[in-house]
Amino acid sequence: MRVNLLVGGPKELIPVEEVQRRQDETWIAVDHGASLLLAWGIKPAIAIGDFDSTTGAEMYQLRQQLTDIEVFPPAKDFTDTQLGLKLAIDKYQPHQIDLFGATGGRLDHLLANLFLPLQGDFSDYLDRIRLLDRGNTVTYYRPGSYAVTKEAGMKYLAFCNLTPVTGLTLADEKYPLKDWSSTIPFSWTSNEFTAAVNHFAFKSGVVAVIQCRDLPL
Repeated sequence: MRVNLLVGGPKELIPVEEVQRRQDETWIAVDHGASLLLAWGIKPAIAIGDFDSTTGAEMYQLRQQLTDIEVFPPAKDFTDTQLGLKLAIDKYQPHQIDLFGATGGRLDHLLANLFLPLQGDFSDYLDRIRLLDRGNTVTYYRPGSYAVTKEAGMKYLAFCNLTPVTGLTLADEKYPLKDWSSTIPFSWTSNEFTAAVNHFAFKSGVVAVIQCRDLPL
């Protein structure tokens, strides 16, 4: 099964149409994501977080409509997104977890969410976690050889090593790369597909692949 998480990122970056297409799937709402889901006609299975960005009136509505709300104090050892992701894994053991609302806004939030799959509690799920917004899809890869299928509407293709990496090869992208290694994080950005499916490989490390597009101003 696939579990979807909606966290409290900027509303304007959330692909609402895609969220609503998944209304019959399992949703976990993180903090203000619970109010957004209800406004879009989706009842999450669970709402979790400290709800510091949820108003009193919104919290009242949540308690009226949801049967499972887990409230944590603002001062805690985990972020709300970490709590939601851990809950998804522990309760459902899904084959895929998609996070919406995890990008944009504050840079510290973005970086915390980008590096989440590297953390010990989530590393076993690294290649089953994705971050999605209106202009980006982020997927994570362990060493190996892979085919990447172009998503509709996405123009660019980026390869970002989040750890030291060896042997990164972009075989058939617009801008190829052969046997590249780095000891620091690095983003090979603004590459492009040359076909409906392109290929890449690497020998060690963790690579995030980002399909993306420019959004209208």
